Amino acid sequence: MMASVCCWTLLVAVAASQTTSSSGRDPPVNPTVRCWCASYPNMTFCSWPEPPHSPSQPVRYVASYTERHRPSVTKQCQLMSSNSSSSSSSPEKLWHCPLRDLKLLTDYMINVTTLYDGGSSSHLSSFMLEDIVKPDPPVDIKVSPHNVRAVLMEWSAPPTWTHMDIVPLKYQIMYQWDVKGTTKSVNLGPLENTSVELKGLIPGRTYLFRVCARELLGLGQCSRWSSPVTVTLPKKKL
Repeated sequence: MMASVCCWTLLVAVAASQTTSSSGRDPPVNPTVRCWCASYPNMTFCSWPEPPHSPSQPVRYVASYTERHRPSVTKQCQLMSSNSSSSSSSPEKLWHCPLRDLKLLTDYMINVTTLYDGGSSSHLSSFMLEDIVKPDPPVDIKVSPHNVRAVLMEWSAPPTWTHMDIVPLKYQIMYQWDVKGTTKSVNLGPLENTSVELKGLIPGRTYLFRVCARELLGLGQCSRWSSPVTVTLPKKKL
């Protein structure tokens, strides 16, 4: 699950923010909350990096969500934290909040409240599930030369997309190559299959191949690009 929460998506619309302080200190910066649905319709997360604050001013968070038109029915988020994968000596701390049992075609509000010594700061954001669909990237990318001018590209759907039978995916292909220091690229799709033969390539040239996944009807947006696969086509025999 934590692999999927590291990939952010659409910034949800900001509805309002409120700050209450009795200490006279500047309150911590409100978190930038992002929400995405990694498997439509039942795997939705909201996440935010912990904004910088003074070491002498520790903070904690409380998060809840509700239907916009039923504000009295509120559900609490079970918060999780992790450190971002960064080469920095002080990696960024990330907070994650899974949202459960969301309804289709329904406006939701999420309220993230920052509690600190002497006050609190609330951040309200709104979203509709269909707008924040974003699968995880495809996996098991394989590219095999078919001949000197073609390759067979194959991949698997992201394992976190749990309802392929009722909510299929489609795919976008991108391959790139360099010509005298300039990167050229071709985008293909959408495709419903998990393999494609790419023709008309140049013998001896090195290509980089990637694929992204999107819900079949076009809800939300494409996943992040998959990990790249680099292949050099064999040179044409004389």
